[in-house]
Amino acid sequence: MRACPACGTANGEDDEFCGNCGSYLGWSSRPSRNPSAATGSDGPAEPDGPAAGATAGAPAVPPPGTAPENADPVPVPPPSSHPEQEAPARSTPSPAPEPAGPPAEPAPDPAGPPPAEPAPTPELPPRPARPAPVRPEPPGEDAPVAAVQPAVPVARRPVVRPVAPDETPDGPPCPACGTPNLPGRRFCRRCAAPLQTREEPKSLPRWRTVWPFRRRVRGGSGRLLRRGVLALVVVGLLCAGFLLVPAGRYLVEDVRDKLGGTAEISPSKVTASSRTPGHPASDAVDGLTNTYWGAPALGSSLTCSFDKPFRLVGVVVHTGVSLEPKEFRQGARPTRAELIVTTADGEVREETVTLTDKPGPQTVRTAISDVVSVRLVLRDAAGQGEGRPIAVGEVEFFKRT
Repeated sequence: MRACPACGTANGEDDEFCGNCGSYLGWSSRPSRNPSAATGSDGPAEPDGPAAGATAGAPAVPPPGTAPENADPVPVPPPSSHPEQEAPARSTPSPAPEPAGPPAEPAPDPAGPPPAEPAPTPELPPRPARPAPVRPEPPGEDAPVAAVQPAVPVARRPVVRPVAPDETPDGPPCPACGTPNLPGRRFCRRCAAPLQTREEPKSLPRWRTVWPFRRRVRGGSGRLLRRGVLALVVVGLLCAGFLLVPAGRYLVEDVRDKLGGTAEISPSKVTASSRTPGHPASDAVDGLTNTYWGAPALGSSLTCSFDKPFRLVGVVVHTGVSLEPKEFRQGARPTRAELIVTTADGEVREETVTLTDKPGPQTVRTAISDVVSVRLVLRDAAGQGEGRPIAVGEVEFFKRT
């Protein structure tokens, strides 16, 4: 295994790049598959022929003039100033010591019993004499000291190692060079190309790219700014609500009036300031349009009271003595009136209503809360004449449901 010098991750022997960080590991140390490359093109070649057999069968013989490898070292004495006197002593070898014989037996004692015969001692083979070391003769007095040539080194025979089979890892191929790699590697072992590529995210639909459905692409991108703006908007709305309570309430109630339903409500009591004979004030709220309340002059009023406060969203007024156009023109009819509304807390609101001079219902929107009383005062009329009362055919009130 080869360790990465950058991150220390273990890699295969034949990997050239780290599988974790993609760093270069150096050339692979795996041997070549070519048998001829085992010895090298420039290495020593094996001798062939008879000489090769002789070399293989017999030990190598050093050339003459060199000492054998297993011979005992021979000490060389230092040169002396009188070589003539020491030469005979060094040239004469000393004799080897002879092996000692068996020890002498003691003499028998004549007074004692005869000794027992000793057991025969086995004869030991004689120890071979060790030859004396041969010491070279020192050079003469006039002979120069020559350098000794070192022994020629004997090259070892090359050992042929078996080539290991190529173990191809079983894994996904590299997208760049196609080399298979082991699962879990992040970079290719041959070209260091990234193996684990990220999938590109799919494009968002159109509706996800429009605010407020827009999704953030980068984490925290503009998040603080958006939250700050939203907080400021909420605080502003709260302040505006506290400062403009009446306007805000009116706006809320108006929205509820438009979104909610309506229902007709009948007054509990109806009174009039004046009337003509045969046309009482109750004829204005009886639900019929062929009967009417007759006011003798302008300034007359019709007052309607209610038991419970309610939200008055509109008033419908029918003018004239009938819905038929011919009969409608024969009587007097109001064209302008004043609507006075009283609420439960005593507040009075006045509103001027302009009525068209034609038969049919005419709607007046009011949008007033907590109404307990409504008074209709006639201010102007059309078709007045001698013996013609101002006719109000029907008055309807509507509340919010």
